[in-house]
Amino acid sequence: YAAAKKAGIKPIIGVEAYVAPRGMTDKEGKQDADYHHMILLARNDVGYRNLLALTTASHLDGYYYKPRIDKELLARHAEGLIGTSACLGGEVLKRLGQGDEAGALKAADEYRSILGDGNFFIEVQEHGIDDQRRLHPQLVELARRNNLPLVATNDTHYTSPDQYEAH
Repeated sequence: YAAAKKAGIKPIIGVEAYVAPRGMTDKEGKQDADYHHMILLARNDVGYRNLLALTTASHLDGYYYKPRIDKELLARHAEGLIGTSACLGGEVLKRLGQGDEAGALKAADEYRSILGDGNFFIEVQEHGIDDQRRLHPQLVELARRNNLPLVATNDTHYTSPDQYEAH
């Protein structure tokens, strides 16, 4: 962080969180092995502290195949955070992919309610994946009809190609 600031770069501190469909402490077989991706970014110092609280709880209390949070915990630590709907593994796109437009809208509204107006974004990505191309028109239309801001991103998990193997 300090090195980035010194170099004149504004660092964006965030995490790809895994949201448990039920509660984060539910750990029963395959039904709780599933999770939804979500991107959380710190807007300020309060948001940074909330990211720390969420990631700590996900590892200590929510770990089941992956470190998970749930919407209840997110609501308790939402101040200072921005969230996005993430990739094809995010709840909104998963539901659209299942043909559940009402469920996708419900999920987006829940996240908007938790994070506050203007702090939840519908995320679009283009990686040449057929499902992305098929679902993007529906995703953009869902955002447009429901006054949800859009953000274009890339599903980046490392800074250079030689780090692929470690990822």
